[in-house]
Amino acid sequence: MPPTTIAGQGTKERDADPQPAARRRPSVLRRTAQGRQARAAWVLAAPFLALFLAFMLLPVVWSLLMSLTDTQSADLRTPLNVSFIGFDNYVRLFEDPQFFTALRNTAVFVLVALPLTLAAGLAAAVALNSGIQRFRAVFRVGFYLPVITSIVAVAVVWKTLLEPHAGLVNTVLAWVGIDGPAWLADTRFALPVMILMAVWRNLGTVMIIMLAGLQSVPQSLMEAAELDGAGAWQRFWRVTFPLLRPALLLTAVTTGIGYLQFFDEPFVMTDGGPLDSTLSATLYAYKQFGNGNYDVASAAGYVVFVLIIALTVLQFRVLRDKD
Repeated sequence: MPPTTIAGQGTKERDADPQPAARRRPSVLRRTAQGRQARAAWVLAAPFLALFLAFMLLPVVWSLLMSLTDTQSADLRTPLNVSFIGFDNYVRLFEDPQFFTALRNTAVFVLVALPLTLAAGLAAAVALNSGIQRFRAVFRVGFYLPVITSIVAVAVVWKTLLEPHAGLVNTVLAWVGIDGPAWLADTRFALPVMILMAVWRNLGTVMIIMLAGLQSVPQSLMEAAELDGAGAWQRFWRVTFPLLRPALLLTAVTTGIGYLQFFDEPFVMTDGGPLDSTLSATLYAYKQFGNGNYDVASAAGYVVFVLIIALTVLQFRVLRDKD
């Protein structure tokens, strides 16, 4: 009788086992498969991570350290001679009148070119979405073509067109009796010309994104507003425009970041002249780097970085969805 009881108890214990070997085996295999997938993912991501660390993260960290030291071009051979000086480079920056001129030019460029680009891109998108029916694809390509064209090529073409004596713009003005100015050699016109060129070149990106936003607006809302007696402007302002906030925020942030890094146009066309009227903050940092002042150049780059963060936060606060 007792052996039977013991055998019965053993049987019950085996039956009561919550995870028998047959059921535990699939989970072990599953964990093993997940481990293989994780290792394969890390192997595939390793080249990108290596490039990111070597060419992105490390330079960013190193430039931050340089902005806090007295690193010059001569110190590349003797890096141990570099001394930590804290925020002295930033103090030097804000004591430099030329840097204030660069910041002012950058601010004017952003505050004027950004709203004009958004307005022109939105107007082009509205025209393509409703007003222009024929050759719509041709207009899309025409507006977007400057975006995919090299900025250096665009700047060279504009510089040629604006030549004071042989340029096409002054030649056409002379036909109607107007003596055109030296556009890029005059402090009154050099920066406005670059603003105009930036708007012309970048409105295609804004147009494409806004056009996608316009085409996603439910037609039923427009029909309901029209039945309620809303006019074309009221339908756009009260119905369409609020639904375009995500597209407007995206274009404002990306375009604003690009405009704060305003560099290629003055570098190719004027080299910051005349009389620093087109000198930007990034061009100032580039020139400091070329002069061997790596510490000041790094500090100027981080000032631009802080300005980009501030502008982006402001745009999110103003343009984000209130709901």
